Amino acid sequence: MQAPVKLNFKMYQGSTFKEVLRRETSTKVYVPITGITQAAPVVITAPSHGCPVGWRTKVTNVLGMTDINSSEVYHTVTGTTNDTVTINAVNAIGYKAYVSGGVLEYNEPFNLTGVTARMQLRSKITDTVSIDDYTTENGKIVINTTDKTIAILVDAVTTASYTFASVVYSMELINGTEVIPFITGTISLEKEITR
Repeated sequence: MQAPVKLNFKMYQGSTFKEVLRRETSTKVYVPITGITQAAPVVITAPSHGCPVGWRTKVTNVLGMTDINSSEVYHTVTGTTNDTVTINAVNAIGYKAYVSGGVLEYNEPFNLTGVTARMQLRSKITDTVSIDDYTTENGKIVINTTDKTIAILVDAVTTASYTFASVVYSMELINGTEVIPFITGTISLEKEITR
């Protein structure tokens, strides 16, 4: 089983707290590229790519526009159609023209269909009572199966009621009878000034 990812968050008291998370599998998806614009942002044509907005992707083996090739650097997809992805972080205006070939590469999203999630905040790991519980049932965790995202969403009234300086937390995903450790870490609270 994969160990949970360590993520530390900062929450602002009296403000809405929202963190959007994604879970990749270790399975790589390789989609043939048929065109790339010399534009900012760059638009890559990769028919039926299946890559959602917000996902990390990289481009390899392109001929002509070789500046866009990357063996290690991933960029976030900022827009999609069925056959194209837009990457706002890449300005391809000065690149050579696309000639042929290439692959759009990304890790397959974890299938979130039927998945629920739960997360608890505690002063310290050994505490028997949680400060707050976030779940898909109480709406503090929202799973979007289309965008493949898991969002932590806490309203401003709730964060205004928090008095802790820092807490520990962990989130688990539940898929049928399987419980999957997802993320863990700390949340520090910045006290509200404007109220």
